[in-house]
Amino acid sequence: MSSDLPSGAAPKGPFEIISRPIVLVGLMGAGKTRIGGILARDLNIPFVDSDMEVERAAGTCVSDIFETYGEAAFRDCEAKVIQRLVAMGPQVIATGGGAFMNAETRRHIRQKAVSVWLKADIDILLQRTAQSGRRPLLQVEDPRAVLRRLMDARYPIYAEADITLDSGSQSPHDMARAVAAAVVAFSAEQGQ
Repeated sequence: MSSDLPSGAAPKGPFEIISRPIVLVGLMGAGKTRIGGILARDLNIPFVDSDMEVERAAGTCVSDIFETYGEAAFRDCEAKVIQRLVAMGPQVIATGGGAFMNAETRRHIRQKAVSVWLKADIDILLQRTAQSGRRPLLQVEDPRAVLRRLMDARYPIYAEADITLDSGSQSPHDMARAVAAAVVAFSAEQGQ
């Protein structure tokens, strides 16, 4: 049997054709970091969390940036970090919940990456975020009301993502496979 592959080379599977960054967007609790890490491992590409990169660039934590410099300074730094990340080639990028709200950030993502909205209903988000004390916006008397306001404001913008997937009841591993398959299908449709 003859092959055009170099000796010892394995044929490429469908997930080895990822040529652009995959940017995960959605509200806190949608699973961007968890699913993103699994997805990156499955695709054998790097994973990066944009909030951690902002902290690295600023030399301090996100909450300190907000407190000391304000949200506008944080959003400016976040936009620059995401612009740099999407220019770096194939990787999985988990963004903070507000990152995709910035029109310039959305433009950079649209030009250089594939965006995936991990959509979840409010009960799933509440269940997932209740387990973490790292969600300052939800350390209030009525976290459901906060999430509802965020959903009302952000879901119409998140809907501009290239791909929308419900991150509800599937396991993170199944979700990662669903994201990979959706990205491959989208990329094939776009001729990327």
